Amino acid sequence: MMPTSGMRIRLACLFAVLAVVPLSINAANEGKPDLPAAERPPIPEDLIDDAHMREELAVNEYTAPSISKLFDTLRFLMPLPWLETERKMPERMPIDRADLAMELGFLIADGFIVVQAEQLEKVPDLAKELTRYGKALGAGDRVNRHSAALLQSAKEKKVEELKKELSATQRDVEAELVILRDADLAHLISLGGWIRALEVSTVAVDKQFSVERARKVMREDIADYYTESVAGLEPRISERPNYLKMRDLLAGLRTEMVLKEGQNPTPEMMKEIRQKAAELVGLALQRKK
Repeated sequence: MMPTSGMRIRLACLFAVLAVVPLSINAANEGKPDLPAAERPPIPEDLIDDAHMREELAVNEYTAPSISKLFDTLRFLMPLPWLETERKMPERMPIDRADLAMELGFLIADGFIVVQAEQLEKVPDLAKELTRYGKALGAGDRVNRHSAALLQSAKEKKVEELKKELSATQRDVEAELVILRDADLAHLISLGGWIRALEVSTVAVDKQFSVERARKVMREDIADYYTESVAGLEPRISERPNYLKMRDLLAGLRTEMVLKEGQNPTPEMMKEIRQKAAELVGLALQRKK
C-alpha cells in the first residue's frame, strides 16, 4: 500500500522530530566532560567511608578516599599544631572548577582540624566558606543543609556530630558530581583533603617525634594511590604545570615512605616528608591563570 500524502506529511514530521532529539540531548550535554577514560586505581580499603556501601551512590568511579577516614589518624597525633598550620582563605574565589574542587577539599579538611583541635569558634566562618564553594560547584543546596547542621552542632559542642556532617558534605558533593558527570572533581576534593591532612600531620610529628607517631604518616599506599589518581585526570587538568610537579612529588613521597623490613622512621625522614608536604600545598593551591 502506497502512503497517502497525509501519511507522508506525518512521517516527515516524525523523522524531523527524531532528528532534533539527539541534537537537543547533545546541546544539553555540551560542556559536560565525558567520564574519565583512565581506570581509577583501587582505593585503600581503610579510606572508604562505610556510608558509601550503604547509599545509592555505592562505590564507583566518583568515589574517592573519605576525608573523614584520612583524618582518623590525627586522633593519635594530638596536640595538633593549629596556630602553626592555620590557613587564611583568599577573599576571591577561583574561577576554574578544578581549583574550586581542590580548595573545597582543603576546606573540609580544615573542618576536621578545627574540630580535632577543639577550635569550635572557627566553625561559623568555615560553614560560610563551605556554602560559597558548594554553591560555586553546583552543590549549594546540599552543602547549605550541612552548613546549618555544622553551626548547630558547634553551638551545642557536639564534636562527633560535627565530624559526621563534614563527612556527609563530601559524600553529598560527590552525589551532585554524579549528576554533573565530573568524576575528576570528586577526586580533586579528596586529594585536597589528603594534602592538607598530610601537611598538618607531618608538622605535628616533626615537632613531637616518635616512631609510633611517624608510622601513622608513612602510608606509601595512599601516596601511590594519589600519584595514579593525578595521572588519571583529564589532560586539561593533569597537564597543567603544577599538576605535573605534584605527580612527581607524590611519586617521590611514595618512595620515601617505604620502610624496609625492620627499618624504623627517623626524625630526618619526617623533616624531608614535611618539606615535601609543604611543597604539595603550594602546588595544589596554585590557581589557573
